[in-house]
Amino acid sequence: MRAHARRAAATALAAALLTAGPLALAAPAQAAPAATAAAAASPVLRFTDIPGSGGVVLKGNVYAPADTATPHPLVVLPSSWSLNDLEYLAQARQLAQAGYVVVSYTPRGFWGSGGRIEVAGPPDVADAAKVVDWALAHTAADPSRIGMAGVSYGAGISLLAAASDPRVRTVAALSGWADLVGSLYSDETQHLQSAGLLALAGYLTGRPGAELQQVLTDFFGSEYPKEEQVKAWARLRSPATYLDRINANGTAVMLANAWGDSIFPPNQLTSFYEGLTGPKRLELRPGDHATAEAAGLLGLPNDVWTDARRWLDHHLMGAGNGIDREPPVHLQPQLQDSYEDYPSWQAVSTSSRRLALGARNWLGTGGLGGGAAAGWRTTVATGLDSGADGGTVFLSNLAEQFLKVPPLVSVPLLPRAVSAVWQSDPYGTEQRIRGSVRVHLGVVPGDDRGSLVAYLYDVGPLGVGRLVAHAPYTFVERTAGSRFTADFALQATAYDVPAGHRLALVVDTVDPLYLTHNAAGTRIGFDSPDADPSWISVPLR
Repeated sequence: MRAHARRAAATALAAALLTAGPLALAAPAQAAPAATAAAAASPVLRFTDIPGSGGVVLKGNVYAPADTATPHPLVVLPSSWSLNDLEYLAQARQLAQAGYVVVSYTPRGFWGSGGRIEVAGPPDVADAAKVVDWALAHTAADPSRIGMAGVSYGAGISLLAAASDPRVRTVAALSGWADLVGSLYSDETQHLQSAGLLALAGYLTGRPGAELQQVLTDFFGSEYPKEEQVKAWARLRSPATYLDRINANGTAVMLANAWGDSIFPPNQLTSFYEGLTGPKRLELRPGDHATAEAAGLLGLPNDVWTDARRWLDHHLMGAGNGIDREPPVHLQPQLQDSYEDYPSWQAVSTSSRRLALGARNWLGTGGLGGGAAAGWRTTVATGLDSGADGGTVFLSNLAEQFLKVPPLVSVPLLPRAVSAVWQSDPYGTEQRIRGSVRVHLGVVPGDDRGSLVAYLYDVGPLGVGRLVAHAPYTFVERTAGSRFTADFALQATAYDVPAGHRLALVVDTVDPLYLTHNAAGTRIGFDSPDADPSWISVPLR
């Protein structure tokens, strides 16, 4: 028992560091299907070693009904990055009380499990199949009712396992990824803080393999040829690569992430969701990576875990709880507590408004929309932070989730020498932004490679801007002084701009979240010729 106590303490400490903030309470869980008396009264917990692929031993635990004579649906829970199989004890107990066999395990390379960290590579996918094999042989699990679920790393492994193992009928992927390339690179820009945090946590709690160590060296080294090697490595570990297999298996997939997820941002998930053809559900809420479901890991009422449980109950228990009849896209807008439901991701917005970018006035601010005209060019210095940025991993989006305070900036005080600013007139009515804002911006590079970061702000009467969405953009192999058009999307959002407020687009070249690539002492130009004017397109409802 002493060893288990040490594992529990270590897990609690790691969870506190990774969530970096208080835990939120949400709506009480709905009633689950009636459990057997034996299951409800006395679910049994036991710790066990599970043989993985290639002889690796995985540390795990089983929470199951006391009734071993009746087959029960099986839920497999791979633990999150840097955590272990104790992560899900509270949820596993609730599932076991409802009649599930629940097997949680620590992926290879972490804590007491053998092997090296493979980052959801083929050995991890093979391990998941071995865990299912073991559960069918050593528990009362029903081979026709198998599901997987997990947070973060566990979510990604669950999706990849479902692609390769048709026995997995349903997945609830919470704060996971679909496209690891899109998660590591946004329009060719490395995610510096999030990748650095994951690398540090991996070294502290596990044993990175030689391949991962080389990938980290290549990723932070930022040489363009090596980036292609990293992307090939990441593509192998992306559920989106195997979308056709998931669809062929008919897997029922629930995806739940946060608008401000700084590790697995929403755009890479929404495109994956659109490609799913089986039963599917998409939920997006305010917060950062794994913060929306964190309270549920302590067994507290939590809307993410409530819906995940309903999803599993319907697809594994046959519960008529109505989740299959509800609109499958379930959104909580930023800075709000209420939800909105839609029949599809495309239905989230009903129109779009193109806002032209205009020339700078004497204050250094260009017009946004209205009468903004083309035929201008301006430049800014690179390599200096203007003060506009996407915040700090976990901390900024936690403040938005719990305190309703997104990253703030004084738009009038932004230094125009290192930032370009365009601002609309005040809006007479509320503007309900739903989806991804597109940026179409003429760029005149000062070098063959460089980066810019675009931010959209909701600007109040005093000039204080609240961050709505942002995205970085990096260009490579360009000719200095030769114009091109940067066309990219900001991360998806649901945000209501109040009447009387303005929208502002800010573009600079440095953000602490990202590894940007601008040579020292260079400048970057932006323009809007008549033949190809610059604009943003705002999706609205």
